[in-house]
Amino acid sequence: MAFFDFFSKKENKENLDKGLEKTKESVFSKITRAVAGKSRVDDEVLDNLEEVLITSDVGVDTTLRIIRRIEERAARDKYMNTSELNRILREEITALLEENPSQNRSELGFDFEKRGGDPVVIMVVGVNGVGKTTTIGKLAAQLVKAGKKVYIGAADTFRAAAIDQLEVWAQRAGAVMIRQEMGSDPASVAFDTLKSAKANGADVVLIDTAGRLHNKINLMNELTKIRNVMQKVIPDAPHEVMLVLDGSTGQNAYEQAKQFTQATQVTSLAVTKLDGTAKGGVVIGISDTFRIPVMYIGVGEGIDHLQVFDREQFVDSLFGE
Repeated sequence: MAFFDFFSKKENKENLDKGLEKTKESVFSKITRAVAGKSRVDDEVLDNLEEVLITSDVGVDTTLRIIRRIEERAARDKYMNTSELNRILREEITALLEENPSQNRSELGFDFEKRGGDPVVIMVVGVNGVGKTTTIGKLAAQLVKAGKKVYIGAADTFRAAAIDQLEVWAQRAGAVMIRQEMGSDPASVAFDTLKSAKANGADVVLIDTAGRLHNKINLMNELTKIRNVMQKVIPDAPHEVMLVLDGSTGQNAYEQAKQFTQATQVTSLAVTKLDGTAKGGVVIGISDTFRIPVMYIGVGEGIDHLQVFDREQFVDSLFGE
């Protein structure tokens, strides 16, 4: 069963447009002010545009790269009309994102095909409150609908609420959840989950982890222990380490990405809560800064609002067709 059988691509695009609406309105209004009274793109317009991108949480380094691209294009074309600025921005940002590691590994985002008969194991990391548990639940629901047998390991054992919330999502999704008592060893939960999943022919295992940035060394040790214990069951696990970031936090998301990428080998990103905020530019900046593929984005509360990240579609929604 294909991933998009139950939600058409048209519906996904509509959800994306709606989820990025506030960011789009904010960016357009800022660009309008940036080019007010100007007919061509000159140094003043570029300075104003730089401010627009930075205040849209694209990030300083990424903004400077975008501005440099536009400067080079203006020098090459000799004359650049301000009315073309949205189209030019769209083209240059899309080109910038295309230089990053490949985002779409399959229609499902990740490659969920079994490895030597073992389930694909994804360890999900991120601080509390970023939408980590909800992201796991939505992904599990979509995978079950796509015909996958999904197991979830509740290895965030420090919060009873996290375990209970994950269980609700697992039941709703039709996934199997493995849990222990609050305060149990997270690595023990991961071990039990993989052992059960492997014995029962699961396709995918999603391991939730504690979302604490209390101390980078402790975080590193904890995630390393979980990884080592999982490898006793499936030698090459985890196959992916997905970091969930709250897009509405803007620059805080950059700091969280920095901390987690230093603590463990993050292979992909999920950026949530892009609806209801004007900070959608953070997706562009984080993807470019950390050179880690953005695999999923969250643009609403519904299960279908967790989407596989499509670079061109994202930029088109942000800057218009």
